[in-house]
Amino acid sequence: MFLLELAFDGSPDRLAVRPAHRERLQAHHAAGRLILAGPYPDETGALLVFDVTAEEFEAIIDDDPYYRAPGVTVVRRQEWNPLFR
Repeated sequence: MFLLELAFDGSPDRLAVRPAHRERLQAHHAAGRLILAGPYPDETGALLVFDVTAEEFEAIIDDDPYYRAPGVTVVRRQEWNPLFR
């Protein structure tokens, strides 16, 4: 599993690419690749949990322009070994 943590700087520019990003997330979730995803309540960032290989994780990030959009910073890409599922 992999964690992806994002930070938002308040720029509204990211909102233009967010609908396409959320469509991608829905497709990943439907395929079982995305376990959890969502923004923090204060809109300062988001956390996503993917159940994929390292190669798939990098491809997902590379394929989605949202992760490079103005106002979005990838804070952390981390492999994770949960104790419980």
